[in-house]
Amino acid sequence: MRLSLTIASIILFYSVSFSQGIDIAAQAHQKEVLQSIEAISSKSLKSINDKYSKLTGTVEKQTENLLKRMQQREAKLQKKLQGIDSTKAKELFSENQNKYQELQTKLKSSVDKTIANPLTEYIPGIDSIKTLMKYLSGPIPPLSDLTPTLSKGEGVIQGGVLQKLQQIQAVSSQLQELQLRLQQANNIQNFIKERESTLKSALTNTGLAKELLGYNKEVVYYQQRLLEYKAMLHDKKKLEEKLLASVRNLPAFQNFMQKHSYLAQLFRLPDNYGTPQALAGLQTRASIQQQLQERLGSLSASEGGMNPQQYMQQQIGAAQQQMNVLKDKISKLGGGSSDMAMPDFKPNSQHTKPFLQRLEYGFNVQSEKSRFLLPSTSDLALTLGYKLNDKSVIGIGAAYKLGWGNGLNHIHFTNEGIGMRSYADIKLKGSIWISGGFEYNYLQRFNDFSYLKNIDVWQRSALMGLSKKYKVGKKEGKMQLLYDFLAAKQVPQGQALKFRVGWNF
Repeated sequence: MRLSLTIASIILFYSVSFSQGIDIAAQAHQKEVLQSIEAISSKSLKSINDKYSKLTGTVEKQTENLLKRMQQREAKLQKKLQGIDSTKAKELFSENQNKYQELQTKLKSSVDKTIANPLTEYIPGIDSIKTLMKYLSGPIPPLSDLTPTLSKGEGVIQGGVLQKLQQIQAVSSQLQELQLRLQQANNIQNFIKERESTLKSALTNTGLAKELLGYNKEVVYYQQRLLEYKAMLHDKKKLEEKLLASVRNLPAFQNFMQKHSYLAQLFRLPDNYGTPQALAGLQTRASIQQQLQERLGSLSASEGGMNPQQYMQQQIGAAQQQMNVLKDKISKLGGGSSDMAMPDFKPNSQHTKPFLQRLEYGFNVQSEKSRFLLPSTSDLALTLGYKLNDKSVIGIGAAYKLGWGNGLNHIHFTNEGIGMRSYADIKLKGSIWISGGFEYNYLQRFNDFSYLKNIDVWQRSALMGLSKKYKVGKKEGKMQLLYDFLAAKQVPQGQALKFRVGWNF
């Protein structure tokens, strides 16, 4: 009896100790989570939520516009095919209107936020932020129990933490919706691509195959837009990276990431991941080198042989070179998926960029020595260009003509006029571009802008020449040598050759 009581006491003691140990560990984890929440900027959470909200709306709008354009294209194609082969037209297009309407209805319907992983495609940036939000949304102990360990007042802590928890939940909800919209976009992209393939096969001998070029352009450019949107989600320079930096090195978060991230669910990691035990049974570098030595033999260097380490480095280098070649080919095609649509034309990479990202801001300087009664001058110009594609830019500019005087002994600054410019750059080869433009220059001193109204006194220039663009740090340098075809007709006669140096920002 006494022995049974003793055993029961021991079991009770260890049970209580184990339970207390779990409580202490849980409290330590909860405190760590709470401190992580405190370290995160509320402004950063709001900015990320706004970014995801804007991107969600953009994806939804672009997808909706694509469906409308595709529906209109198919309606026109159906009308043309009706006059050639009414049976085939009915076969190809009888259900297409209903299908497009169904896709548009799904796109406008509310999203199901109960799906754990709505986006089947793995995007590292989404996985990291989603797991972080899940980690920060974990169980938090009563704030009053934790105030002795924190530096701020209890009321401030409670208000600040609760506000951030609400922001974290908002980010999680918005990220869930973004994933659903991206998955819808992926599904619609696949549907459009399959539809293009079906129509291309069916219209081969009808004389309407060329009508599908516009169809192919829509598919390819929509694909490029999706790739750009997804690239924004794992850009390491963005706010998400700063947010992750505050908790990335915490052991609790690292352990949570290994167990609960989407990547961990796709490739289940062993419980002892990161320990020497996890490597049990795997071949070591030394054993592989020994096997290679046995296979390669012991040829000396003079006999053309090589040691196993050199052989491994050579093979790895060759494999990496082949991988880089494949990556370059995929990148030139506009994506990173083997399932992407292949363009039947040469895509314009500027086509999918927003208007502001296609603008090119520049500054250039052109100096002229003193001539006739005019002092030495420098034209300081600001330009604004628009990239039509990767090989052509059009733009406008404005210049201010600054006078320097007539020699080193007579240096003084004067206002010698202003100029208005238009220009076009077309890529010739490499860093060499053909440049041309038309300019108006007012070459008189003025103290009142009313003097500028008489357009007849403005001097005209028609320029053509070559430009060289080169890198200057993060900026792009630009040198131009231009010939003015109207220089001989100018009064006073202008300088025919003009050399300009500038930068594009």
